[in-house]
Amino acid sequence: MQISDLPYPDPGVPDARSGPRFLLWLGRGQLGGQAKSLAWGLLHHCGIAGLPFAVGFGVEAVVKGDGRRLLLVGALIVLLGIAISVGDAMLHRTAVTNWITAAARVQQLLARRTAELGAALTRRVAAGEVVAVSTGDVEKIGWFVEAVSRFLAAALAIVIVCVGLVVYAPALGVVVAVGMPVLALASLPLLPRATRRADFQREKAGRATELASDTVAGLRVLRGIGGEELFLGRYREASQQVRSAAVRSARMWALISAIQVFLPGLLLITVVWYGSSLVLAGRLDIGELVAVFSAVSLMLYPLRNVEEIAMAYSFSRPSAQRAARVLSLTRTDAEAEGAAEPGTGSGIGIGIGRDPVVPDAPAPGGDLYDPETGLLVPAGRLTAVVCGDPDVAGRLAERLGGQPVPTGGGTAEEPSVLLGGVALDDLALDTARTLVLVQDKDPVLLSGTLRELFDVPASGGVEPAAALAAAQCADVLEALLQSAPDGVTDPMDARITERGRSLSGGQCQRLALARSLVTDPEVLVLDEPTSAVDSHTEARIADGIRALRTGRTTVVLASSPLLLDRADRVVLVHEGRALPPGTHRELLRDEPRYRAVVTREPDRPDRVGRPDRVGRPDPSGTGMDRLEEELTEIEESA
Repeated sequence: MQISDLPYPDPGVPDARSGPRFLLWLGRGQLGGQAKSLAWGLLHHCGIAGLPFAVGFGVEAVVKGDGRRLLLVGALIVLLGIAISVGDAMLHRTAVTNWITAAARVQQLLARRTAELGAALTRRVAAGEVVAVSTGDVEKIGWFVEAVSRFLAAALAIVIVCVGLVVYAPALGVVVAVGMPVLALASLPLLPRATRRADFQREKAGRATELASDTVAGLRVLRGIGGEELFLGRYREASQQVRSAAVRSARMWALISAIQVFLPGLLLITVVWYGSSLVLAGRLDIGELVAVFSAVSLMLYPLRNVEEIAMAYSFSRPSAQRAARVLSLTRTDAEAEGAAEPGTGSGIGIGIGRDPVVPDAPAPGGDLYDPETGLLVPAGRLTAVVCGDPDVAGRLAERLGGQPVPTGGGTAEEPSVLLGGVALDDLALDTARTLVLVQDKDPVLLSGTLRELFDVPASGGVEPAAALAAAQCADVLEALLQSAPDGVTDPMDARITERGRSLSGGQCQRLALARSLVTDPEVLVLDEPTSAVDSHTEARIADGIRALRTGRTTVVLASSPLLLDRADRVVLVHEGRALPPGTHRELLRDEPRYRAVVTREPDRPDRVGRPDRVGRPDPSGTGMDRLEEELTEIEESA
């Protein structure tokens, strides 16, 4: 195990049934590194423990005037010094390697689970919790994994010293052998209370962080309504609660530290008092007393590892529990049912008892079918879907992309979407996401150059220039060039700031659309891809999508008449079911529920001609005529 081995090709299938089990799984995965750290730790601590004996032998040699023995003692001290130095350096190296390896493995697992779950993750776990687990909690978990080997080395060294003292000076060694376990276990009764206080402090700190994040995100609104002082007061109160909880937690850990100082001091006093009486009685040599006293003094150093392992566990246990909660999430209920004991299966979850049967990818050109709504998307066509409710549209988009969505209020998952008769849930994750790409209504742009933005897995059939043209990004390229440093002449080398903050919402939306078009998947699902652009640009984008995706399956979830009018077929999803399809103008004329969603006209009980949104006639047909006139005007101007 070396840091150079990171990242692992496969970090493994974690045991995420609980926090302690997850820590145990991490430890088992690093037995080689733990063994190295334990060996070097033993060398270091045993070198320290051997110094008192060497000093005791030296004192006896001086008292007896044995020069040859004194030289041997000097050589022994030199060897012990080398062992202490080499052991300490290598112990630090191997321990830090264990820490970094454990932290990196947890981060790999979290990243893999985040990629597997996609948008379903934030429906089950708050995004802030995922960030907290992948940052602060990862360090605490690595700290415990690293501290285990050093604690074991210290504990073994203490046992070896106690046994050695009993053999070297039985009368006094028995006192030390009895006192050392008492010192090590004295603080254990206080650990549960210290852990509870530490957990309470972390909970308060998390709430204060969430409040601060919400305040920063809504600062513009707060200033508009004059609410800065109100939220400042709330944060001040939350901050004081964190301070109070931290003080209470620090008091308990200070008490534990005090015990770790007081009791060893008491043992030293006992050793000196009882040892002196044994020397006066002639039952103990002065050299043996010096050796025992020195051994007890030096053993206070490995005793600190007992306190450290207690602190590391108390802090890492809730962190491991949070990590296990995220890692135990699965794509489907079928995986969750199969996730029993940790194994070596290739499934996703806590562990899969047997390898699932993964079907082959469907042949190209298959229809996309959603059993939940009855929506059928013919292959090679541009299909527009109208839902009316944005939340319903968002869930439908996720489902079409192979992300199972929990049914209302329950834990059961909706039926899987079929592509060419094959369930997307049953396909390997990489295969499913290669076949179907979903762009949600709030796409994210990562910082970097425009060239890096388009450096995504793609079929190679669509060039970035064609995608940018289809998405009407000419003004975006110009804006990026204007803000680029001197010397940048190619807009593909211009940099995009974090989340595209230097661009408007419409510009970000069009760049994200161009990125999706470049990938050229077999099925492309777009959720409100033009909600932030003006009507004239929207019409040109609709034409660009239609032209660029000719012969490819495209689904657009929208209620914009401009997009709907360019679709080959339009489907209305009403009360969770897909109604018979048609063209935009056919449905606008014949389907009142469709017209109610698209035109958004208020009910007029005096209409007696054409049917309105609730089926009453509209003599003038004002709403539909006006809509058709607007469509014609925009088409001519575009």
